[in-house]
Amino acid sequence: MAAALCPQVVMRTSSCLSCGSAAESGLPSLPVLGGGNPVRSIEALFVRNKQPRRRMRGIAGMPCRCQVHAAKVSVEQTPVLRTDVHGADKPLAYLFRTEVGGLVKVSVGKNDYVYTVMVDASSIQLDSRYGELVLSGGMYRSDSASYTTSFDAPLMKIALDRYLLELEFEADKVPFFFSFLLRSGSNTGLPPLEIRTHRKTKFCIPVGFRSGKPFPLGLSFSADGSVNFSIFSRNTTRMLLRLYEESLADMPALELDLDHYVNRSGDLWHVSLEGSQRYASYDYLSMENRGNKIGQDHGLLDPYAKVVEKSAPTSYHGKIDDVPSFDWAGDVRPNILLEKLTMYWLNVKHFTDHKSSELPLNIAGTFSGVAEKSYHLKELGVNAVLLEPVFTYDEHKGPYFPLHFFSPSDVLGPSNDSTQAILSMKEMVKRLHSDGIEVFLEVVFTHTAETSSLRGIDESSYYNVSGQAKLKSRILLSCNYPVVQQLVLDSLRYWVIEFHIDGFCFTNASSLMRGVQDEFLSHPPLIEAIAFDPILARTKIIADCWDPVNALHKDMRFPHWKRWGEMNMKFCTDVRKFLKGEGVLSDLATRLCGSGDAFSNGRGPAYSFNFISRNFGLPLVDLVSFSNSELASQFSWNCGEEGPTNKAAILERRLKQIRNFLFTLYISLGIPILNMGDECGQSTSGSPAYDARKSYDWNLQKSAFGMQISQFISFLNSFRRRRSDLLQKREFHGAENIEWHGSDQSPPKWEDPSCRFLAMTLRVESENIPDSESSAEPFGNLFIAFNAAGNPERLILPVLPEGMLWHRLVDTALPYPGFFADDGEAVLEQMKGLFTYEMKSHTCALFEARWHSE
Repeated sequence: MAAALCPQVVMRTSSCLSCGSAAESGLPSLPVLGGGNPVRSIEALFVRNKQPRRRMRGIAGMPCRCQVHAAKVSVEQTPVLRTDVHGADKPLAYLFRTEVGGLVKVSVGKNDYVYTVMVDASSIQLDSRYGELVLSGGMYRSDSASYTTSFDAPLMKIALDRYLLELEFEADKVPFFFSFLLRSGSNTGLPPLEIRTHRKTKFCIPVGFRSGKPFPLGLSFSADGSVNFSIFSRNTTRMLLRLYEESLADMPALELDLDHYVNRSGDLWHVSLEGSQRYASYDYLSMENRGNKIGQDHGLLDPYAKVVEKSAPTSYHGKIDDVPSFDWAGDVRPNILLEKLTMYWLNVKHFTDHKSSELPLNIAGTFSGVAEKSYHLKELGVNAVLLEPVFTYDEHKGPYFPLHFFSPSDVLGPSNDSTQAILSMKEMVKRLHSDGIEVFLEVVFTHTAETSSLRGIDESSYYNVSGQAKLKSRILLSCNYPVVQQLVLDSLRYWVIEFHIDGFCFTNASSLMRGVQDEFLSHPPLIEAIAFDPILARTKIIADCWDPVNALHKDMRFPHWKRWGEMNMKFCTDVRKFLKGEGVLSDLATRLCGSGDAFSNGRGPAYSFNFISRNFGLPLVDLVSFSNSELASQFSWNCGEEGPTNKAAILERRLKQIRNFLFTLYISLGIPILNMGDECGQSTSGSPAYDARKSYDWNLQKSAFGMQISQFISFLNSFRRRRSDLLQKREFHGAENIEWHGSDQSPPKWEDPSCRFLAMTLRVESENIPDSESSAEPFGNLFIAFNAAGNPERLILPVLPEGMLWHRLVDTALPYPGFFADDGEAVLEQMKGLFTYEMKSHTCALFEARWHSE
């Protein structure tokens, strides 16, 4: 195997064909590292002698277990001649100062399938008692077997103090580092002379790869076929690029120890690799201390890798391949107005991985599965989906503990293939867009999994050291540190540009307000940058202050710059309390009208994202079935008996409460969010834990409960669209558009904490008079009533203009299918100008004023 790594070495001398003296180049002079006189380029000295070449074969070194890396023989080497960007085959030159005062220039060029290395030693003053000048060097490639090839070659003296040597290396043996020193023997008893750099180190140059460029970060491809690698690490002293011939290989086929003089610009390590075709994937090793033994640690995934493959349960590689192309032709972003959104929150895997989905095994539980079930979303009437985190994540802790921010998890792609995950996600987005459905991603940028590569790359730069002590875990990202801020922005832009994502929901958003020392920031730079970023300008951004690490909601005023919406936890809490029989009227009224206490500071109700249940906490059916002491924070009510029951009265009460929750959600100002499974009664058996959530059982859709609740949700979404003038407003209701009532049209009992009845009239801007030439029937005011008491209430409906009648559209106490109707049922007049209606206990009702034709 040693011989296989030994390239053919050809020594050539260069001189003028007529006189044998050195030819002069017409190129400009080169600066000398560390001062001194300039030297001319030797590009013109690539002249072949007529005499036969003197060929020297490389001497294959014996294989050994020690690994030799360029950093151990690293020198101060500065590229002083850059080749033209249009050709990668032109020479690249490095210039060194020697310890004896001379200069050594090394030029690397490529000709067909051969790499040529020209060594030009000038101003070398040798004592006449020394013999010829010899180059003693070798090629160093750190691979799994750690082989070394070395050789000696004499330089030709072409002037009094100038020596030349040209070496050829076979192109299929690159990349490697070529390291050497110059030496000369003596026949007069003088000690042998060895010439090194002025830093007393060997001369070292890369062959088959270049210093590369610092931007863009991650992997980038050039027209000449080279691949550029770039990664941030401020505090590491050594960075290794490791290349694998197979994506799932355990051991790298090649390790390149990046030189901090050639391959580093500021805090960015970079290298451009010419012969990367035979390598399938890559990762890095960051060595904080030079004494650490290389190769004993797990590789580090490039934070900017776009295609990620899992090589072991806790190890990932970046794939050396461009993002697969995708045909976006015909894709049109829905661009739905914020106030007209109605959203469905789902987990990609659990949405279709149940056998009841009846999807092929390679489709079930993937993005393609979501696309196949888009008809269900359309039937519910939603126009946006919010996907739980889909980034590559710790499969043991779940999607809220990401490992990476630029790649969808391979487990969400067909056949668990990373490339197919990318393509199927794009196809899903395109399919949903064609159905008029926007796609939102729930993202986590405040913490990572314990095994995230960011810790190994540069823990002190990426992570909040002060915050780690509080979490007792080193996973809290320093989001407002410039490098992390750039990472977040680059990730968001990538998902918008490459995947056509329409919006983002930021989990644990309150932590985005913390500085690098865990201090509170009144103007967090990351939040502001996201709000004003030009690429993100047309996306919708939502702050969710739920903290999955500590399983709690952090209530604080979030800076918004009139751009940020928020998950409205107060809506969830106040509605649960009121329908349970514990809340006060004013809290419910505030939530119905768009939560002006939180969104009246320059925004409006369209920025309030309302929900009753979510993926953390009890699902909807369990909110009305369990209420033991351990669930006090859930504000649930079991309606009279804990857990499953066969008692008709309790089942009827639970069914009414579920209808009440949904009715309140969709009749309130703000953006309603339905959680996956609530439409068909999915249960966790009373557990609020995230991992208690089950896969979506599509058989429940066929149950009587599933059918009636799904139809009710579809009706509510349709009604919201039809009455968008009152229910889908960007601004709050004016005082002239809303009136509050008690059951007998008297003012509500705001000061009575025991009162459980509230009604309101929503008035249209002006009474619409039917137009005989119009086929569209105008609709009038809405009257909405809530009775959370255990006793029925007889309410008096407001007086209407002559020719109009109240039509009951919803009464959650009525049996299916009569508890909702598009046409409704007219409320008859009991006596002149008096319309009354009896509401049963724990009931909501909706009335619409319509013109009545005789």
